[in-house]
Amino acid sequence: MELNFKHILTASMVLFAVIDIIGNIPIIIDLRRKTGHIQSGKATIIAGVILTVFLFIGQSMLSLIGITVNQFAIAGSFVLFFLALEMILGITLFKEDEENAMSDASVFPIAFPLVAGPGSLTSILSLRAEFDALNIVIAILINMIIMYIVLKASAKIERLLGQNGIRILRKVFGVILLAIAVKIFTTGIQKIFE
Repeated sequence: MELNFKHILTASMVLFAVIDIIGNIPIIIDLRRKTGHIQSGKATIIAGVILTVFLFIGQSMLSLIGITVNQFAIAGSFVLFFLALEMILGITLFKEDEENAMSDASVFPIAFPLVAGPGSLTSILSLRAEFDALNIVIAILINMIIMYIVLKASAKIERLLGQNGIRILRKVFGVILLAIAVKIFTTGIQKIFE
């Protein structure tokens, strides 16, 4: 295991775009209104644990059911593609079950599946195929720190950026996420046919 700052930066940016904690500020604010409060620390720790555990055992889980990392990455690229379309076009393709929204929003839906959802888990495995685990763990840690700060300051961030600022950020990260989805898809296809 060796530290590579370029890999840490790349992995951090990929996870930041996929998790899209800034773009999810409107959802977080809405959940805070419905539930009264969000436990920022609890949500951050649970999301970080899910991502880190999946980094180390995700590939074994997939092998157990006969799926390769490249196949999972290709499937995940479709999820990322549709998430990016949601962000860019302002449409909703994925419907969340709001039945349990009033219980503990810190765990569901913030920690899972908003942060540690299909997109970020797919990205973790895709990054694992390219980068050293230590660099990805540091990237996860960086993103969890950002997530904690954003959760704590979501109301202030909303006032600072305004609705238009949040919409613009969401669209910019949508385009970045779309490019990442295409890259993951093409890399996965190339590796399958090698």
